[in-house]
Amino acid sequence: MEEVLELGPGSELGRGLRLARDSHGLYVAEAPKSLRLRHGDRVLGVRVSFEGASPEAVGRLLEGAGGCRVSCTCGGAAPGPPGPPGPPRDSGTAAPGWCGTRGGSGVPVRGECLGVPVEAVPGSIRTAEHFVGFLRRLVEHLRAQLRGPRVQQLSPPAFLRELRERVCIDRKPLRFCAERLLLLRTLALPDVADFSPSPSWQFATLVSTYSKGFTIIIEPFDDRTPSISNPVLHFSCLDASIAIRPVFERFQSVIVTSGDFPPWSFYPKILGFQPVTMATFSMTLARTCLCPMIVGRGNDQVAMSSKFETREDIAVTRNYGQLLLELSAVVPDGLVFFTSYVYLESTVASWYEQGILENIQRNKLLFIETQDGAETSVALEKYQEACENGRGAVLLSVARGKVSEGIDFVHHYGRAVIMFGVPYVYTQSRILKARLEFLREQLQVREGEFLTFDAMRHAAQCVGRALRGKTDYGLMVFADKRFARADKRGKLPRWIQEHLPESHLNLTVDEAVQAAKRFLREMAQPFRQEDQLGLSLLTWEQLQAEEVQQRIQGISQQL
Repeated sequence: MEEVLELGPGSELGRGLRLARDSHGLYVAEAPKSLRLRHGDRVLGVRVSFEGASPEAVGRLLEGAGGCRVSCTCGGAAPGPPGPPGPPRDSGTAAPGWCGTRGGSGVPVRGECLGVPVEAVPGSIRTAEHFVGFLRRLVEHLRAQLRGPRVQQLSPPAFLRELRERVCIDRKPLRFCAERLLLLRTLALPDVADFSPSPSWQFATLVSTYSKGFTIIIEPFDDRTPSISNPVLHFSCLDASIAIRPVFERFQSVIVTSGDFPPWSFYPKILGFQPVTMATFSMTLARTCLCPMIVGRGNDQVAMSSKFETREDIAVTRNYGQLLLELSAVVPDGLVFFTSYVYLESTVASWYEQGILENIQRNKLLFIETQDGAETSVALEKYQEACENGRGAVLLSVARGKVSEGIDFVHHYGRAVIMFGVPYVYTQSRILKARLEFLREQLQVREGEFLTFDAMRHAAQCVGRALRGKTDYGLMVFADKRFARADKRGKLPRWIQEHLPESHLNLTVDEAVQAAKRFLREMAQPFRQEDQLGLSLLTWEQLQAEEVQQRIQGISQQL
């Protein structure tokens, strides 16, 4: 051992710990015999008390100890004498472990640094020379797979079996690939940047960790241009419960809530949990501040739909353009969502040829979301400037894009949202096909049922941009005749369905414009905070009233 670092009682990270560096450049944590846990002649692990350090700092310190995996809580109380290890049980983490108490203080310690065999980095990748050679074999195998002549879909076990047969790489070293790269300085490489963590090493660790719920799809070329090599390797998660499972295991009570969760029955099935209570609540509003409507026909009575069969129909494209043109003359500012970037581009090009685009620009400035993040950020900034200075603007964007999620268009930034078409996901995607097959075989979820659920969830997310608070208001226009069907409409959130009357289910363009004018005139009337008292806002005296208390008890009984 060399570069020995003694951590005594007065050290920053703990007492009784001896940290040394071996001939391979790996850090090894040692402790006095009194702190070691034994099973006969076998050392199970090392009990170390820590003080004055965060769990993250201690974790980083111990992860260098021969590559052991650490998941522990080490802060909070002063260390005491070592106590006996707790009984074996599930640690609640991805890796198995014991739980016990830290020192004699009763503070729980969880993870593989307490009474658990320390799993060291395999000898085949411990030295720098062996590890670099291991990485090169892995990368060459991935390159050979991507140069293949055909598309492949493999499960993680099948990929690992092929990897072992062709380049003699076992599963265990792969699990430590990303972890070993954390110790780049110990490799003594001339250019460390060449071996910085990349998707390749992350893929190696993930594919060796998860044997179920994932799929590997290797596409040597794009189906639209099969003669041009454009290799892509997809490592896709099919089982959504894998991501949420640690939350359910760690916490006793979990509340899942959202404004666009239609229908609730899907989530327990997809996320793999049994709900104790499920409840749906309506919105408490002092005035009807949202106006959803379904526009299914143009003024020429031609049905409006973004179905693939009618996308190139000039009459349908013209009716969509006429709807946007007339609403842009009535609504101050607004957003428009298309189902895809391809559909947005083709529709805008058709509007340009028909002269509709020029007429729209006389009413409002026009901004378009693109797949380039920087361009979209500039478009958003200029859109907000146009809304602020009174010129008015329309932002053409895409469902599932940057604008549809995570950006608030409060008040005058989004007085109307138009959803052109039902935002179904691209059904020819191999990743989607693999997921649909997984849902059908493992969860007994039909393909059409899931696709409709997913499309209506994204449609609700898009139109929800118009309403960002109780004092906000906006129009929600579903421009596709398919939204009027019961199977589609029933999957919209309850707060939208409650404000969607039968008279707004199959409007023409002119009828939609007249409904928008009536709604905006009502919203233009003075509205003060006092008008909300007793309805959407309660004073302290109103909250203590017997009637309100009874209502609260009634809601609590539902839960």
